[in-house]
Amino acid sequence: MSKAVKFGVVGCGRVSRKHLEALKNQLDTTELVAVCDVRIERAQEAGKRYDVPWYRDAAEMLEHHPDIEVVNILTPSGLHARNVIELAHYGTHFVVEKPMALTLDDADAMMHACAEHNTRLFVVKQNRYNKPIQKLREAVEAGRFGKMVMGTVRVRWCRDQAYYDQDEWRGTWSMDGGVLTNQASHHIDMLTWMMGDVESLYCYTATRLVNIETEDTAVAILRFTNGALGVVEATTATRPKDLEGSITIMGERGTVEVGGFAMNEIKVWNFVDATEEELKHLDQFKENPPNVYGFGHVRFLERVADAVRSGKGGVVDGLEGMKSLILINAMYESMETGREVTLKFRPHKARLGIAGVA
Repeated sequence: MSKAVKFGVVGCGRVSRKHLEALKNQLDTTELVAVCDVRIERAQEAGKRYDVPWYRDAAEMLEHHPDIEVVNILTPSGLHARNVIELAHYGTHFVVEKPMALTLDDADAMMHACAEHNTRLFVVKQNRYNKPIQKLREAVEAGRFGKMVMGTVRVRWCRDQAYYDQDEWRGTWSMDGGVLTNQASHHIDMLTWMMGDVESLYCYTATRLVNIETEDTAVAILRFTNGALGVVEATTATRPKDLEGSITIMGERGTVEVGGFAMNEIKVWNFVDATEEELKHLDQFKENPPNVYGFGHVRFLERVADAVRSGKGGVVDGLEGMKSLILINAMYESMETGREVTLKFRPHKARLGIAGVA
């Protein structure tokens, strides 16, 4: 067995537990070396829980542990670019939580910094590794849908005011974005992974049930370059609890819906060429995760470790991760202008990632 890849974690907030558990307790190809958070009490709690040194400053962590090969950036989204750019000269690779950045310029700068220092940038898209999603992707690649007709994603989750009040950056334009940027970014990625490039889109957003700068509810209509249409329906205003996180793909030769609350269960699998044997075994493509994060972080980080050791690809990189960021910025541009936005574009009105707006 190859020697375990050594990881350090920057940011010990809500999502860090998925990374820390995977790196420390669930994978034998990874080793958790140290953790860091500007809120030292969070770093200390994580360090004690996982029996590793803790730091307040990421540079200090890397100075003390030059053996760290990969740094997981789990800070607020608006800080991702700064973190990567400031640490790239240490020569470590990076795992960055979604979204990889808030502005397209920041995403470009991150990729440039990594290229300059010959490091790799991996963007967390863990839902790509859900078993039902892998089965759906297999059908897409095999051409089983024929001509694509429509793709729809639905994010119907519950995030109340207490969630946003946990940290002052939540629900802000400069550091977080709204439901499109945060909760639905995985689903937007999934839709384009299955349906292909987007030609144009139109978006409405609203803030209905919480007091935040950004949106808690959004609907976008997409036209793909292949002529198919798409719908993104996303809200954190579902009450009183999470309802679903799902994707439906429709084509001339079949329809598939992957539902559950984390795209974790095949609900519909109808193809004109489906066999009884295939339908009999669909239950193996059902998972029951304890929350909306699912099980994908373990599989994603396992592939990162393998990619670092082998030098191979196959994991979502900066260019791939940027695709959903471009679409999210286009949605906000449409929301601000009240117009259809044609890709490719550069945002002029979108407020995502801009400090000082309310």
